[in-house]
Amino acid sequence: METQHLNSLRKVGIIEGISFILLLGVAMPLKYMWDMPMAVTIVGGAHGLLFMWYCIVLLFAKMERNWTLGKCALLFIASVLPFGPFVAEVHLKKEAEGSTDT
Repeated sequence: METQHLNSLRKVGIIEGISFILLLGVAMPLKYMWDMPMAVTIVGGAHGLLFMWYCIVLLFAKMERNWTLGKCALLFIASVLPFGPFVAEVHLKKEAEGSTDT
């Protein structure tokens, strides 16, 4: 059963994951290969805000869904790995659809 905070976590996770990929795959090469540090300033700042937003929504989802600290730790770790939020999304989608084998 999907709830408000689970739905928000899924959406924020995808947006945060995209911002991380943009930071690593676009902004960092622009900074270090083409001497354009402003790209990291802009994308990095946006990613930082999204990451904080993700952490806050994760806390609310934990309280709403009564998740264990272990599950929250895995979701947090996924958020700091490239493509991790997309892997986590698969499991969160199953939970939202009512599956308990996540």
